[in-house]
Amino acid sequence: MGNAGRNGGEYYTPRPLIRAIVRVVKPEIGQRIYDGAAGSAGFLCEAFEYLKSRPGLTTSDLETLQTRTFYGKEKKSLAYVIGIMNMILHGIEAPNIIHTNTLTENLADVQDSSRYDVVLANPPFGGKERKEVQQNFPIRTGETASLFLQHFIKVLRPGGRGGVVIKNTFLSNTDNASVSLRRMLLESCNLHTVLDCPSGTFQGAGVKTVVLFFEKGAPTRKVWYYQLDPGRNLGKTNPLNDSDLTEFVELQKTFADSTRSWRVDVGVLDPATYDLSVKNPNGGEVVTYSRPHDIIERIIALDKESARVLETIRGLL
Repeated sequence: MGNAGRNGGEYYTPRPLIRAIVRVVKPEIGQRIYDGAAGSAGFLCEAFEYLKSRPGLTTSDLETLQTRTFYGKEKKSLAYVIGIMNMILHGIEAPNIIHTNTLTENLADVQDSSRYDVVLANPPFGGKERKEVQQNFPIRTGETASLFLQHFIKVLRPGGRGGVVIKNTFLSNTDNASVSLRRMLLESCNLHTVLDCPSGTFQGAGVKTVVLFFEKGAPTRKVWYYQLDPGRNLGKTNPLNDSDLTEFVELQKTFADSTRSWRVDVGVLDPATYDLSVKNPNGGEVVTYSRPHDIIERIIALDKESARVLETIRGLL
């Protein structure tokens, strides 16, 4: 699916990224887990794998996982069928996935009984919804991802947790809808973590993304940012892997500072824009050389590396 480009790639989120998101959100047995843009159901399947590997599961726990844990909605017919098949192949015998356009549900009609404990999702970017659909939302915009984010915040129970992938421009767009949505997110949820993903994370998609981690019910005080840098260009031959995200998952447990991570106090944000742009204040690791000999050796090493690159390019011509 990841290599299928426009025919299937839109449904595919890299599994290492999903696993990292699940490990940060930490769903628990008995909680209702939801993806309103289920696609191939990767988030639900990985959450199932995470939970079924917990030690000491009882027969009742396994039955709960099978029937009262995973819920999803999907608009497109192909993705809906693939999602159900994927869940069955992973061992979920009766998938609770509905074939419907999630955004046609009016948020004013959401009942407490239909809320969820955990939202895990990668809603579609760049889509445009018609005026009738926009009427279902307090913040009206044609941008599909912004409507989905409103939906996810609404359907979470107080204390519920979310891990949602979204285009990185959401953090800084200056249109009224984006500013209002950022304010809503910061005031109604604790946006505790933002994972900044590098270009190439999503194969075949030339967009940069971030992952928003939040808990509903209390306003945001501080946001912890992590700038993911695998140290190589990502693509079909160099996809994201689990080890690339190990440091992020570990540092996130304590919101530790590093050359790739930092915290921002919401009080310093401009209330006119609530701009949440990723701006690393650490500038990365600074390398210093104390002797001329070290500088010369470094120049020689860089020359050799440049020669290897040029040789590779010649071989391709």
